[in-house]
Amino acid sequence: MLQHTAKFIQTIAVLGTFSSIGYYLMCMLSAAKFLRERKTSTAGGSGETTPPVSILKPLKGTDREMYECLRSHCLQEYPEYEILFGVKDPNDPAAEMVNRLKAEFPERTIRLVVCPEVLGANTKVSNLAQMLPGARCEFLIVNDSDIRVEPDYLRRVIAPLTDPKVGMVTCLYRGVPARTLGSRLESLGISTDFSAGVLVARQVERGIRFGLGSTLAFRRHDLETIGGFPAFVDYLADDYEIGRRIAAQGLEVKLSETVVETFVPAYSVREFLLHQLRWARSVRDSRPWGYVGLGLTFGLAWGLLTLASAHAAPWAWTLLDATLATRILVAIVVGELVLSDHHLLRLLWLIPFRDLIAALLWIASFTGHTVAWRGVAFRLKDGKLARISP
Repeated sequence: MLQHTAKFIQTIAVLGTFSSIGYYLMCMLSAAKFLRERKTSTAGGSGETTPPVSILKPLKGTDREMYECLRSHCLQEYPEYEILFGVKDPNDPAAEMVNRLKAEFPERTIRLVVCPEVLGANTKVSNLAQMLPGARCEFLIVNDSDIRVEPDYLRRVIAPLTDPKVGMVTCLYRGVPARTLGSRLESLGISTDFSAGVLVARQVERGIRFGLGSTLAFRRHDLETIGGFPAFVDYLADDYEIGRRIAAQGLEVKLSETVVETFVPAYSVREFLLHQLRWARSVRDSRPWGYVGLGLTFGLAWGLLTLASAHAAPWAWTLLDATLATRILVAIVVGELVLSDHHLLRLLWLIPFRDLIAALLWIASFTGHTVAWRGVAFRLKDGKLARISP
């Protein structure tokens, strides 16, 4: 009986390892396709129209390099746009940064909107709902306060939306880590795992049907069609849900060829684990079957289980080596070639450690429905948040 059980475990482990290698190959093929399309798009020139744009940026407190991130939005090579910053509390330290921007860029239309109401569990979306009435333009962009962009960002992101068949444009992003281990692990995951998964989803599903918080660009009319921001005030993954509902209207969600940058907080290892667990449970609720399938992508975990079940047989070592080599190739192709992550190479040695943690968190994500967000505990059900602590 024990012998049969051991053989069964070994078979499952080997199948899991091969499925992971197959997934890694798919990551590289998806990345290659994205690179080809980006090259073609860049070579095609820029004859796009440039409609007026409202950028909505909800703020709370200050983050690392936040002023430079906000400042990058004031340096856009774009003829007409406005930036609305929203805070719940007029005494929020972020308000002072907005005043600094106004002083530095008097030629820009920059406004601070105070959003006193709490419309739901997601404060960011609650603020967006209160900011939108003050926006003057049909074309809208929403992104987080820690996002830094290049001067041609607006031009590249808005251009696809001039096609009425496109309902949303979103962007891949690379992380700039702080010096802590937690921050480095987070950044590494963004560049070598998360972004690779987005590219694979785009390939398999022939497009993406979700948005990324790094950039949500859409028309006001399409937002109103799906209920406006008030329809999302209780969702944890509001970016995913807005993109999903726009796609459900028969509109295309397009992945822009431009890549933005996010400054990863100086997470401790504990903070990194809590953040990743919250993200994992959010994805589990948003894409349950796809999330279950992630279990077949943890190559190093499966390879180590194969090695243990085969009692360190030479063939098992060879399979583990092949898995690790393929995983490193994915990291380089996606992180270096697609995202231009200049921090990647010095962090590559952390990949085994980070991937094993990811596998354990994937298992842990099925053990409960609570998440911690900004020091508050919530119960997560069907993607929605319900507060369970004061």
